[in-house]
Amino acid sequence: MSTTLLHNINYPTDLKKLSENQLPQLIQELRDFIIKAVATKEGHLGASLGVAELTVALHYVFNTPEDKLIWDVGHQAYGHKILTGRRENFDTNRRLHGISGFPKMSESTYDAFGTGHSSTSISAILGMAMAAKLKGIHRQHVAVIGDASIASGMAFEALNHAGVTDTNMLIILNDNAIGIDPSVGALKQYFTKVTLDGAPETDNIFEALNFNYSGPIDGHNIEILIAEMRRLKKIAGPKLLHIITKKGKGLKQAEENQITYHAPGKFNASTGELEPKNSNGLAPKFQDVFGLTLVELAEQNKNIVGITPAMPTGSSLKYMMERFPERAFDVGIAEQHAVTLAAGMAADGMQVYCNVYSTFLQRAYDQVIHDVCLQNLPVIFCLDRAGIVGEDGGTHHGIFDMAFLRCIPNLMIYAPSDVIQLRNILYTAQLGLDHPIAIRYPRGRGAIKNWQQPFKKIEIGKGQVLKTGKEIAILTTGSIRRNVEQAIAALTADDQLQIGHYDLGFISPLDHVLLTSIFQQYDTVITIEDGVIQGGFGTAILEFSAMHSFKNNMQCWGVDGYFPEQGTIAELHEEAGISATAIRTKLQKILAQKKAP
Repeated sequence: MSTTLLHNINYPTDLKKLSENQLPQLIQELRDFIIKAVATKEGHLGASLGVAELTVALHYVFNTPEDKLIWDVGHQAYGHKILTGRRENFDTNRRLHGISGFPKMSESTYDAFGTGHSSTSISAILGMAMAAKLKGIHRQHVAVIGDASIASGMAFEALNHAGVTDTNMLIILNDNAIGIDPSVGALKQYFTKVTLDGAPETDNIFEALNFNYSGPIDGHNIEILIAEMRRLKKIAGPKLLHIITKKGKGLKQAEENQITYHAPGKFNASTGELEPKNSNGLAPKFQDVFGLTLVELAEQNKNIVGITPAMPTGSSLKYMMERFPERAFDVGIAEQHAVTLAAGMAADGMQVYCNVYSTFLQRAYDQVIHDVCLQNLPVIFCLDRAGIVGEDGGTHHGIFDMAFLRCIPNLMIYAPSDVIQLRNILYTAQLGLDHPIAIRYPRGRGAIKNWQQPFKKIEIGKGQVLKTGKEIAILTTGSIRRNVEQAIAALTADDQLQIGHYDLGFISPLDHVLLTSIFQQYDTVITIEDGVIQGGFGTAILEFSAMHSFKNNMQCWGVDGYFPEQGTIAELHEEAGISATAIRTKLQKILAQKKAP
């Protein structure tokens, strides 16, 4: 099908010139455009395909950007971006210096609120509706949220507040029974009953919260969507429209395999078939080493349990859920609950591996402090996607965990530099710990293929000497070690002799004995980390230096006071000055200065 309609639509004002009879063609063109774009450039697919009708209807009925529209999480906002001035540069989606894969206020006035983490939309749209009322502005306020996201605690807090206001807001519940993995919990069961039986005349959960509820309706019927939205525009107060959609709609494979096609990588746009990924001979992903090792440990230790907030596939806890379904739990998009659930289980003697993406642990900071660390409960936090994560951009980088965790008493923090160390710290943790521990590891593959080695206990708070030198000591923790090793290998033989390299591993507790010997031996000490410098690993070393009155020259290299955006991990490491090339260049400059008369 030609894209004559879509190519003439640059903004919603162009969309409104179409007749309703033309909209089905436009919707098909929009789906085709998204499929072709994601097939070659990668990105999130299924969610945007599932809301193609909804996206067109929203911009057709409402007067965006004057009317405020928020997409919860934002996985589903590709169609929205294409219809709001970003079609021509959509090929830069998720690429360095391109457009973001998520809604972003600084990118477009049509992105009323930046999203990337779930369940924020109702709070934000309520805030905007309340502000409009205070300022005497009459406009519409719409938030689109999925059935997985609305089950989160924050969404319920916002619903509870919104129900006692008389603000002009419309919540559209996009019910497709899946987030990234299938939705879980009692609310999902309630939605399923509503979908099968129709809206119950009594005991409607949203009407109980004082929302004017309508639905469920077919979210793929553009005529019904437009008619219902036009009706709801005229109704005052908080409203909720319940629509039923299919994630991946319009691409057979995406409909049938919704988990894989959430973000499928490259695929054939014509057939829908995934491009073959030859992983034979490649080193494993850190997440898979975590998941498979946990199963191996759980086989021998009946007290081991696993918890994840809605990421069983992404974290690879799925392996334990398949092997020990009674001991592995997906609690839904509920990071706060996941942490305190882990605390409760640990208080009763279970050995709990709580797997949370680093960026999402930010959502449960109080629970980490109050429920785990204050009570010194030995929860084992497994922080996947720590450090720079790549194309998901600013909302998803795990660059803050070392800084925000390091200040918490009782909490040990360890960053394995390779998958063998990850495997061994997972083993060590279940032998018994006196304190909780956070284990941070990166997105992507390690460098070791033969990883299933016999377990070895890791000594808590003990660093490693990787290489000794004469002038400069480089201290690292975690997988950034590989960049440093590559940088040193690229130096001249003489320059290599000047540099020592030490893997601290533990950010807390620090290896004071090893650090003392380093500060006594070297003139210059450099810390390198894949996180924010302020408050992070390097700051910990600075504090140690000050405490012991060392006067060495010190430099801290890492993410320095900014939010990295989207791009490949290699590109973003280069931008932060912590790629192998950037590290080598900076070392050469320091060494040249030392040699200068």
